[in-house]
Amino acid sequence: MALSDLFRFQNVGYPEVSPDGQWIAYTVSVVNTTADKRTTDLWMVSWDGTQDVRLTWGSDSAEDANGQGSSSSPRWSPDGKYLSFMADRPGKAKGDQVWVMDRRGGEAHQLTDVKGHLSAYAWSPDATKLVLAIAPDEDAEANQKPGADKEKEKPKPIVIDRYHFKEDVEGYLRDNEHTQLWLFDVATHKLDKLTTDTKFDEQEAVWSPDGTEIAYVSNHDADPDRSINTDVWVVDAKPHSTPRQLTHYDGPDEGHIAWSPDGKWIAFLRGDPLKLWQYSENKLGIVPADGSAPARIVTADFDRAVSGPQWSPDGKSIQVVAEDDRNEYPATVDVATGAVHREVSTDGVAEGLNERDGHTALVWTSDTQPGEIYALDDGTLRKLTHHNDAVVAEIQLGETRDISAKTPDGTDVHGLITMPPGAQVGTKYPLLLHIHGGPNGQDEHEFSVDRQLFAAHGYAVLNVNYRGSSGRGSVYQKAIAGNWGHLEIEDLMACVDEVIKEGLVDPDKMGVMGWSYGGILTDYTIASTNRFKAASSGAGTGDPVAFYGVDEYILQYDNEIGPPWKETQKYIELGYPFFHADRIHTPTLYMGGTSDMNVPLVGGEQMYEALRSLNVPTELIVYPGQFHGFTRPSFILDRYQRWFAWFDKWELGKATPAPPSPPAGVTAKPGM
Repeated sequence: MALSDLFRFQNVGYPEVSPDGQWIAYTVSVVNTTADKRTTDLWMVSWDGTQDVRLTWGSDSAEDANGQGSSSSPRWSPDGKYLSFMADRPGKAKGDQVWVMDRRGGEAHQLTDVKGHLSAYAWSPDATKLVLAIAPDEDAEANQKPGADKEKEKPKPIVIDRYHFKEDVEGYLRDNEHTQLWLFDVATHKLDKLTTDTKFDEQEAVWSPDGTEIAYVSNHDADPDRSINTDVWVVDAKPHSTPRQLTHYDGPDEGHIAWSPDGKWIAFLRGDPLKLWQYSENKLGIVPADGSAPARIVTADFDRAVSGPQWSPDGKSIQVVAEDDRNEYPATVDVATGAVHREVSTDGVAEGLNERDGHTALVWTSDTQPGEIYALDDGTLRKLTHHNDAVVAEIQLGETRDISAKTPDGTDVHGLITMPPGAQVGTKYPLLLHIHGGPNGQDEHEFSVDRQLFAAHGYAVLNVNYRGSSGRGSVYQKAIAGNWGHLEIEDLMACVDEVIKEGLVDPDKMGVMGWSYGGILTDYTIASTNRFKAASSGAGTGDPVAFYGVDEYILQYDNEIGPPWKETQKYIELGYPFFHADRIHTPTLYMGGTSDMNVPLVGGEQMYEALRSLNVPTELIVYPGQFHGFTRPSFILDRYQRWFAWFDKWELGKATPAPPSPPAGVTAKPGM
């Protein structure tokens, strides 16, 4: 695999099964290198896999004369005759709107023409209405007024009066920009506010099977910015109705929510309380839709996170995706007993689980297979789409396998090692310790462009699910709460020592890198050991106190650690990469985007300047206009090129060949 292969892969996602179960609509995202952007289109594949049809055509050049752009959020009309989607196309209103096409073919026509930011929608069971999630967009509305072009040239101050006032991608948050639910009449286009509430965010709206009610998720605390206390609510599907609260938990009760087929129960996900919210292991819960009894946590005894609940047609079980030790697999949960049955035993990752009329579709990916649409038939995966088959057939991939190690305190740590393509037994390869972000996440048996590109460049790529990672149970996940940069380093180095002991890597040619919390852990690592010849820290920081009020995690600082004026020494201890930067001697490359409000660029700038002051070799690469997750393909390519060049500069890239075998009949001496 080479950098020229980077944008040949297509991202397949968001399967939606038709009401009769015979078709699956889904999205395909490709990179348009000419326009320097990613474009998403709609496709549909038949349940038997014999027909795969492209439905929309996004921009194919930098000059998009028709302005078609990307399409997203496919939804079938209740009768299955029409397919709706969201797109920002020229029409009666600007921004994303709902469009509808006859599934048999023909042009799509615009259905909604609403002002503001439309983020989600759902059909009523009788197809006469939509429920829309809309947030006001003051800037967009101002630009539609007479003289708007001149007004664009006059920037205005942003007035902030919220506790949680910034969010990556969304930017600065204003008090009156809450996402709320509206009813849209398909025939008349009349738009009515669903609930009587006006100051709370309302999300995850789902119609009841009979169409008389709508369930959704909302935080009605006095100051929602100071909590994560979302609950499940239900409201009559009529304009200006008064909602009824169904769950009463001091923490997140959230979506994806789902009604049981008989309309008596609502399934939801329950996270952990505020102090531990960054380490949540979501449990499956159900609550009576009429509010007649408290919620019940069905997977209380299953020490793994679940997501995406889908009721079985008979209402006796709920299908979920379970996150479990380097895998994510579809599973069924018995509603009565809470018993969890794994449906797929092979290694891999399931995403986008969707069930209709007893037909289940999902995206499945593995170490050697990029994501494609699969049908799930009685525990067997059946591949339906083949968007990436030709690319995979042309390249040789490195082999990925499980590794495990034990730390000095006796903790079992699990991870993955990906060897260069054609790796030879006995040869010691340069090591690249590639640390995942989160920390609430895990390295999994999924197709990883990162792993394969670095492996093809000659590295043995080590991914470690250090303490704080998901997939290993609640205790493992919460072990680092309020104590960052200590247990994780023990876990990372235990796995490094293990692959050295196994003879896979050269201990004198090791590099370390990561993005987000992986970048933070890179700073922690190089401040703890000088064993690595080079490092790259992306979107990280070595000084948490510098981020208080600067990033989007104010709730975490105040509740997991405490404010700096109360816990000054704690912040200094957690900031040892910066406050003890003189320990660092590893040449380090820092990177970040100027628009990142998740882990702002200042974290990398601070560490870069500290190493420059200490005359440690370092560089800082700043990417204009990029958020925490990069979106501009040319910058994504540039980042890989700079990673390769940086590690090559410090001579990590050549393997140490295995010693020659002695001639026949000659016994090898010690050391040979």
